[in-house]
Formats: sequence, C-alpha cells, structure tokens
Amino acid sequence: MRDVLEELLTWWQAGETVAVGTVVGTWKSAPRQPGASMLVGPGGEAVGSVSGGCVEGAVYQLGEEVTDSGSPVLQRYGISDDEAMGVGLTCGGILDVFVERVSREDFPELGDVAVDIAEGRPVAVATVVEHPDPAEVGRRLVVRPEGEPTAGSLGTERLDDTVIDDARGMLAQGRTATLEYGPEGQRRGEGMRVFVASYAPRPRMLVFGAIDFAAAVARVGSFLGYRVTVCDARPVFATRTRFPEADEVVVKWPHKYVEEQVAQGQLDPRTVACVLTHDPKFDVPLLEVLLGDDAPDLAYVGAMGSRRTHEDRLARLRESGLTEEQLARLRSPIGLDLGARTPEETAVSVAAEIIALRWGGGGEALSDLDGAIHRHHPHT
Repeated sequence: MRDVLEELLTWWQAGETVAVGTVVGTWKSAPRQPGASMLVGPGGEAVGSVSGGCVEGAVYQLGEEVTDSGSPVLQRYGISDDEAMGVGLTCGGILDVFVERVSREDFPELGDVAVDIAEGRPVAVATVVEHPDPAEVGRRLVVRPEGEPTAGSLGTERLDDTVIDDARGMLAQGRTATLEYGPEGQRRGEGMRVFVASYAPRPRMLVFGAIDFAAAVARVGSFLGYRVTVCDARPVFATRTRFPEADEVVVKWPHKYVEEQVAQGQLDPRTVACVLTHDPKFDVPLLEVLLGDDAPDLAYVGAMGSRRTHEDRLARLRESGLTEEQLARLRSPIGLDLGARTPEETAVSVAAEIIALRWGGGGEALSDLDGAIHRHHPHT
C-alpha cells in the first residue's frame, strides 16, 4: 500500500470509495512482492500495479465489482492458459491478490496509519484475507510496537493477542507476509489467513567518505528507497551542497558516529554501510566497530579500494585483533565486477552487490542462467 498511499489518502480524505488490490502471496517467478498494490479510483482511475501488467485488467474489473458489492475477494492468478486465453502470469509465477473496498467507513484508521508512515513510525496492518466464515474476511487490526495502542479487531481477543504478538515480531524485521491460523487464532491451525503489511521506517544506508563516489552512491541509495546518511570528519567536504540527495550529512569521525548510532539503537539488520574513504586513519577504526566483537548486525558492509589497499587494510585489521570470521563479512573491493569506472557506474556496481546479497543473486547475466528469475526474501 505504501506505493499508492498518497493517492489513496487523497480519495479517503475526500470521502470517496476506492477498491484496493494487494499482493498477499507469491510463488515461483511472480514479478511483484507481497504488499504491492493497485487502486481503482472513484472515477475509474487505475493507480499502481500488482503484476507489472500481466493481470492488471482482471484486477481492475474485480475492483469495480468489489466497490459495488462491498465484499472483499481473495483471487489467485497463475500461469496463463494460452489456449483458453485465460488470465495469468506469462512469467510462470503465481500470486494471490486480495481486493477490498476502502473508505472512511471501511477503514477509519487509515488516516492515523498514513501519519505513522509519513513520520517514520513503525506500524503494521493485519487483515483477514481468508476465513471459513466469509463475514470475517476483511476484518482489520492496526498494530504498533510494544507499549503503543492498537486499533480495530480481527474478531476475538484471543485472535487479536496472537496476531499482535506475531505482527510486532514481523514489524521489527520490516517483514510483510501472510500468516495462517485456525479460526480462533490457533497457531498450528489452518483455515484462516491473515496478511500482515509492515510499514517500518526506510532502511538506512550509511556512506562514509565525502567524495565524488559517495555522492553517486547516495543518489542510487536514495533511488532504491534507503534513508541515506553521509558521514565524514572533514567539514570542508561534508556539506549539504555536495550531497543534496542525502537525507542527512554528518560531520564526525565515522567510528564515533557508528558507536553513537549503535548505542541509540538506530541501526538494524536492514542497514547497509559503504566505506568509501580508502584512508586507513578513517577506515580501520570504523571497520573495527562495524566488524568487531560488539559490531551491529548489518545487512552489508563494503569498503572501497584497490586490491593493494584491501590487503593493507586487512593486515591492519588483523593487527587490531579482528578474526578471519569477522573479516569474512567485509565486501572488499566493494561492488560487483561490471567494469565500472565513473562514480555513477561504480555506484551501480555497489547497488548491484547490495541487491544480489539481499536476494541471493549471483551477479551473472540472466541470459546465461536457467531457472527462476525472481528470488524470495529468506524471511518471507
């Protein structure tokens, strides 16, 4: 829903009724991940996408029907049947799309959810998408971190408590997925499916070294949806003017900054760190913090430099006490082998390595490979 929230909120605030189709489950080579949404607006407008074009027409038609009936529908789309001209995914994937009606009456909590998302506060929306009793489908529960209020209900206190507990764990991971329970919330049961959409704050990208390559990496990081911080101890280089696309520019010794962020709980397993200074007086103390005994659990730590610089850096880190297991977490020289030369090309190389590491890609040309193109996140 995040990708279409601006348009949805505008119509919701105006008192309009909108059909929302959301991907709640994917298998094989489905092109979109759970949470991708498409709207059918009050004037027949189509906004967003659930499949990159394969089944949008069918979802649009279903959205019109749901707007009229008010009854939500869970629809599965699979491999297209060419002989029957059936609706499906030519890529060979399978996806479940939940189509529901949204208005002030249907989803009164949407305004508060939108404010949470806009202000970077974690919030999850749990929706019953399948149930033995059709009247229960579409029930919704808004879940926030421990100590903060919830809103709505999925039907019973037991069920709410179970889903709240599970959703908070998913929210902490930034994970969106469909969970299965028994009709009363039994964890080992079946028959009821609840889609939990987590809206955690944007993942962070830390870029160390206020150089031209850092400006390009910051641009690509922002494009990929990261909240980008550029950090350098040199105030003459670390300026907002030089890094307009970064969310923040920090003038501080990098290792001190990371220590502060760890102490404040600001880094999580989605955070990526790009060390671009290739200067040992900055890099070595920083990498000691990023890789050492008390290192934060990060998704990626990469460091720029030639192979000679890399070997010298490793020697210094070994002297400081880092183990081979700790050093194995370091991606250096940073990036994939794309033959990159310019800052912009190098930034694409770095982004490609981050993406490949996240999804389990190998970086080879797809034309040289067989099998599925799209991989699923290990947490989904």
